[in-house]
Amino acid sequence: MPARPSPLLLLTIGTALLLGLAGAVSLSLANGLSPVNAAILSWLTVTYSVSGLVAWWCRPANRLGPLLLLTGVGGLVSATGRAEQGILQTVGQAADLVPLVLIVHVFVSFPTGRLHGRAEKLLIGVGYLAAVPGQLVVMMLGGLPPHLLTVVEAPGPAVVLHNVVLTTVSAVALGGVALLFTRRRTHGRHLRRSLTLLVDSFALGLVMIAALMVVGAFGGPAFPAVQRISLILLGVAPVAFLAGLLQARLARSSVGDLVVALRGEPADVRTPLAHALRDPSLVLLYWLPRFGVWAGPDGRPVTLPDDPDRVSLIDDDGEPMAALIHDPALRDEAALLDAVRAAACIALRSGRLQAQLRASVEELRGSRARVLEAGRRERQRLERDLHDGAQQRLVALSLNLGVLQTRLGDDPEAAALLIEARGEIAVSLTELRDLARGLHPAVVSAHGLAVALESLAARAPVPVRLSVDLPGRVDEAIEVAAYYVVCESLTNVGKHARATAATVAVSQRNGTMAIEVVDDGCGGADTERGTGLRGLADRVEALGGCLRLWTPAGGGTELRAELPCG
Repeated sequence: MPARPSPLLLLTIGTALLLGLAGAVSLSLANGLSPVNAAILSWLTVTYSVSGLVAWWCRPANRLGPLLLLTGVGGLVSATGRAEQGILQTVGQAADLVPLVLIVHVFVSFPTGRLHGRAEKLLIGVGYLAAVPGQLVVMMLGGLPPHLLTVVEAPGPAVVLHNVVLTTVSAVALGGVALLFTRRRTHGRHLRRSLTLLVDSFALGLVMIAALMVVGAFGGPAFPAVQRISLILLGVAPVAFLAGLLQARLARSSVGDLVVALRGEPADVRTPLAHALRDPSLVLLYWLPRFGVWAGPDGRPVTLPDDPDRVSLIDDDGEPMAALIHDPALRDEAALLDAVRAAACIALRSGRLQAQLRASVEELRGSRARVLEAGRRERQRLERDLHDGAQQRLVALSLNLGVLQTRLGDDPEAAALLIEARGEIAVSLTELRDLARGLHPAVVSAHGLAVALESLAARAPVPVRLSVDLPGRVDEAIEVAAYYVVCESLTNVGKHARATAATVAVSQRNGTMAIEVVDDGCGGADTERGTGLRGLADRVEALGGCLRLWTPAGGGTELRAELPCG
């Protein structure tokens, strides 16, 4: 990339132009130039020169800045044609038409300052041939006197040739208009509104140049008015270009706003990108490596345009992520485009990582739920096996021992042994029932949560005030989880809380079951000690719920669990 010109060089050029402009205006006024025309001369020189210096500084790789500067210098040189006889007048008259061709060159080569294609190069070449060699030949034939280049006095041919030169420059301007409209029809209308207005003003400026040359060639009283209007309008173009350039600088400074807009991972990534690029036509495509295609937000495959100036890829360590389809003119704003691509890359990478994280969390949640469900089914099977197997055999054994006791008669020692054996069997049955109930609360499956909680409250170590407000049965996994929340909480109340009473409230609202257990004990429960409360939290969270605990020292304990059941 070409180095940016030094500020000293730009300051020197600008100072020289201002001094030259002051001298040219003073010289022209002294030789009869009206103040209005002097102001127009200053307007053209300043607008093109200042715009050229700014563009050269901001975009050193772009040829448009030096071209604009050269146009301002050309206007300043042509102004010396109003001096008295001498070298300055001769040079000014020889360069009289050069600024107009330079303006056509600027308009046709916008925004890069480069001519593309044979037609553009041929058109501008013809313009320069007419403006420089053609004008010199006219002067050699004695036309446009007085000056120092007259070789032969041939006023007739000089006038004819001068009209041909003016007509040629007019044709070049109209050819520029044709090129602009052909370019629009071939490549489409500029999609960025600021560029559309600017190019439309270029076409208007070229038409004014053509009108100026035609009126100048064939004379007429309207020439001074047409000349002034044309030159004023031609001076607006570099101002519009400078405004667009400053807008691009502001757009680059607003990339920070783009980063902020993309920080929250918006659902629509394209809109903030289009706003930052000032390109409402922007299209965002995503690379799908699994299918090897580009796709839009709707997932439909899309083919990238063949024009490389319209496509900017966004990659992550060499791997394609997305592509921006934008106005080709954005290629001239490489810094802005690179900044927006970098911000988009960060947002897309963050979005992809968050999507992967969410997928992992969802998979983990599903895995936990499957593990709990598998454990519940296994405990239910064990509870059923204990009930149908060991418990039934122990009951049968107790009955057989009762029958045997009646048959032994009056043997007191044998009767005592049988009574003791039956007592041990009863204890074993109680322990087995408690174990089976801990494995799986069969009463929940058979009779519902409300009945199961009434059974828990009746067996609780402290008096329990129970409130159940459920419209009906819900999924068994939810009911079992709620049962264990109450069961474990009441167990902790009896073991650790030193409470005298507890309250249990279960309700269902808006698809959520809320379980609250409150005691009047000493508080200070710690979820990190032991596995009871931690296990409850895991069970509740695995079902998509949450468990919270308030347990100030000396202030009792309140446990609240919420389970989705909609």
